[in-house]
Amino acid sequence: MDSLTRFNLLMNRQSEDLDRILIDYWAGSNVDQRLCEYYKVKEKEELLDLLDIDFRYIEGPSYIGPDLSKYPGDSENDIWGVPRKKVYYGKGEHQGYYKTVVKHPLADAKTIDDVESYEHWPDPKWLDYDVVKDQCDLVHEKQRVVMFMGDRLNRIAQLKPMMYLRGIEKALSDLGRKKSPIFDAILEKLVNFYKEYLERILLAAHGKIDVLVTGDDFGQQHGLICSPKTWREKLLPGFRDYILIAKKYNVYVMHHTCGSVTPIIPDMIDAGLDILNPIQPLTYNMDHSILKERWGHSLIFHGGVSLQGPLRFGNPSEVEKEVKTCCEILGKNGGYIICSAHNLNADMKIKNIVTLFKAYQKYCPY
Repeated sequence: MDSLTRFNLLMNRQSEDLDRILIDYWAGSNVDQRLCEYYKVKEKEELLDLLDIDFRYIEGPSYIGPDLSKYPGDSENDIWGVPRKKVYYGKGEHQGYYKTVVKHPLADAKTIDDVESYEHWPDPKWLDYDVVKDQCDLVHEKQRVVMFMGDRLNRIAQLKPMMYLRGIEKALSDLGRKKSPIFDAILEKLVNFYKEYLERILLAAHGKIDVLVTGDDFGQQHGLICSPKTWREKLLPGFRDYILIAKKYNVYVMHHTCGSVTPIIPDMIDAGLDILNPIQPLTYNMDHSILKERWGHSLIFHGGVSLQGPLRFGNPSEVEKEVKTCCEILGKNGGYIICSAHNLNADMKIKNIVTLFKAYQKYCPY
């Protein structure tokens, strides 16, 4: 059975016809390289085919706007005018890097005029959308599922870019206030940009994107980052708007949020969400069995294999046991896409990562 057929059966809840649980792959580039070396393949696409991964993430539109500023110390602006630099961690084959914010350019904004006069608001016209259809065609030629997510620093979101611009502490402080004109002004800029950006992407794709992936971390280890009431008042409208645009083009929507988010799952369902990721198991009140029982009839779950457990700190037999448990609970009667709960990272043992994919092949078939 090919991946597109498998995916359509999953989304139409025809679990009795599925041959196996669908499989996705999330990893950092360092892990890509290590796995290519382990499996003796030349590039990531060969690796994904070898592992029979059902999904492919297209790059999406390419940036053609004004040159992005570069600064001494190896930092450069993203499209929001937020300067970032690479920070390396680990050594040898376990070395990786991430991009950290050097400065939050709207941290000192005190008035709406400060927000309006900010010089680095991007324009959706700064991107070339014509490349999107060809990217989709290459995936569909292999009968794989087309996912559009964007990169981690520019994902269709609200709160995450707010934190980049304003700073985490001030963004959350603004969010918690009953009235916060600066928060509202920045949020309006962000949502309006991403709505037009998304509309242009879906038009250019000509119906060939299967899943839109939005991303905002609404949860933390012990609960939501704000009260459910605040989330519904300030973040639900934009969350719903993104989904409505996708639905207009018959595109399924997956949302990525780390942490514990059970109080707002019903709101996400009511807004039209199809797939929830990553089902982070070691956070408060996110037990797989409870999630499956309460919302498994309304949501497809994606992820589930913890990065806080055996993958990072355990041994291969423990990794295999966790995969088996995910398949038995979340995969029961369909409604599940198995994947690590976030990117596989450079600090993980290769034997644990390889065991993960071996366990998929062992426990995913129905």
